[in-house]
Amino acid sequence: MKKIILLITAVALACAPASAQSLLERLGQRAKNAAEQNIGNKVEKGVNDILNGNNGKGRNQQNQQSGTEMAGQAGHDDSGAVMPGGDRASQWTCPECGTANTGKFCEQCGAKKPEGVPEAKSETVKSDFVPGTVVIFEDKLEGEQIGEFPSRWDLMNHNAEVARMAGRMAIKFEHGSDTKITPLVEDGNRQYLPEVFTLEFDYFVPQNEQTCHYRLLFQANDHNDDVYWNIAFNQDQLSYVVFKPNGDEFVQGNADLAKMAKRNAWNHFALSFNKRALKVYVNDIRVINIPNANKPQWFNVETEFWEDHIDFITDVRLAKGGVELYEQKVTDMSPIEKAIAETGKFVTNNILFDTGKATIKPESQEEIQKVADYMLKNPGARFEVQGHTDNQGSDKVNDPLSQERAEAVVKALEGLGVDPFNLRAVGKGSHEPVADNSTDEGRAKNRRVEFVVK
Repeated sequence: MKKIILLITAVALACAPASAQSLLERLGQRAKNAAEQNIGNKVEKGVNDILNGNNGKGRNQQNQQSGTEMAGQAGHDDSGAVMPGGDRASQWTCPECGTANTGKFCEQCGAKKPEGVPEAKSETVKSDFVPGTVVIFEDKLEGEQIGEFPSRWDLMNHNAEVARMAGRMAIKFEHGSDTKITPLVEDGNRQYLPEVFTLEFDYFVPQNEQTCHYRLLFQANDHNDDVYWNIAFNQDQLSYVVFKPNGDEFVQGNADLAKMAKRNAWNHFALSFNKRALKVYVNDIRVINIPNANKPQWFNVETEFWEDHIDFITDVRLAKGGVELYEQKVTDMSPIEKAIAETGKFVTNNILFDTGKATIKPESQEEIQKVADYMLKNPGARFEVQGHTDNQGSDKVNDPLSQERAEAVVKALEGLGVDPFNLRAVGKGSHEPVADNSTDEGRAKNRRVEFVVK
């Protein structure tokens, strides 16, 4: 509970609907309860600061802008508040009443913008999102029963059920209280988020007279409820509080979704994290770009406690890997990197075996080390290690031999520190030749190992 009250309060305030006063009262009561439970003076002070309008400044925390980029490229006035549709360069001050404006006429008195002031311009940030390659958790709700709790999730609070919405199977969040669910990851622990990962899902935005509210809480571990990231969004706005690695400083901000969210339709949410860099995208537009965020270990999805919400999510995909923290120039790439970037696989004839056996020859070690170096440098990469033979001998011999050779390569890579989770051995026998088996040269090309990205 060390940070959860502070985070929930800050984000809920930023995404509050018309009933803001009642929300403030409820949040105030939550803060009071937290204090009575001895949460700690630091959290209590942080909550009070936010409720009193002090913009969430905690100990050692500066009022920072996150570099958020959104449709309309919102600017900021001198107080740091977001001003929709403008930037500092295109703002003008009304000569009649002194009001700051970005349009053609003064919003306060209606005076026309003086000549010579440039028009407000905006640019849409194109998505640089790259999905991870190794699936950790995925739920398309295939085979689920409508009305039942989704089988690939665990319930943490209230209730959710499978439903059909706008032509798709989805998870429907029930209301009247906070509903919270978390994915059931295969190994059963809550320390499953790697250093590099992506998260994607579709969420439903209702028609204009209705509302929705979603929140993602990324937390520390199974024995500690510290919240590292709190990302909340509805049909109009996304707000976030993200803690930095030192655990005390945090970044908070808002993004305007009103122009990019599709009403009465499914919208796409995507998130990428690379060791310390956090980015969030809505409908392929980047809305959060934080260069230094604390790494969480697990997450859950929840909705707020208002009863009139319409909240559905579907097609959830959590994967290891994603875009590189710093893109690498082609001229700096190794042969393995270049082959994978261009073809999605690395093919080598330099891993040699004893004739008719799966014993790797010593002179193959240099090639195996190159592959290990690549995988250690790119922990999100996952390979299907394929063993291929020529057509000398029968399939009864070559098929199991190719499998054993692929397994030998996997074992050698594991011995060099490669995560076995990222390797799968597959024997292809002589069934996929790349050259003519009637010549010695062709057969030599067919005796190969392929590392295919999966």
